[in-house]
Amino acid sequence: MSNAKYIGLDVHQATTVAAVLDASGKLVMEAIVETKAATILDFIEGIRGELNVTLEEGTCAAWLHDLLEPHVHRVVVCDPRKNALLKQGNKSDKVDARKLAELLRADLLSPVYHRETGVRALQEAAHSYLTLTQDATRVMNRIKAVYRGRGIACAGQKVYATRHRSEWLEKLSEPGRRRRAERLYEQLD
Repeated sequence: MSNAKYIGLDVHQATTVAAVLDASGKLVMEAIVETKAATILDFIEGIRGELNVTLEEGTCAAWLHDLLEPHVHRVVVCDPRKNALLKQGNKSDKVDARKLAELLRADLLSPVYHRETGVRALQEAAHSYLTLTQDATRVMNRIKAVYRGRGIACAGQKVYATRHRSEWLEKLSEPGRRRRAERLYEQLD
């Protein structure tokens, strides 16, 4: 008899629901644990046997994959859109965790996450750049909206230039609107 265990994790921000199946498919344990590294590792270390874990791709997937990999035989991060079995029947966190474990046991899951290959730093830098660009664009649009809201034409880039700000702020006669523009310039800087 195999000592393999199949663990399905339904991960959420605060809690993670776990279902553990043995090699024959019998449910041997269910648990709800806090989604924190120490708590999850304590849970995993309390299970004996060859541990195979699966979870769906999401915001915590890369972190959990890297956290669990040294402690288990195999970690599979799967695409939730490809798990047809999860869409059938009742829908709850416990049921989802159990179905994930069943799919893993039947070897019906395809991994979508691949371990760190040295590009995570580049991905984070690109994500930071994209976020900063979007934030700056949002602030720039709001600055122009302040002026356009008073019928002040503000085409071009001059409205953002530091050396021209005082002349642009003078065009706003209302103190509240001027203060709003000042705060937006602070955000832009």
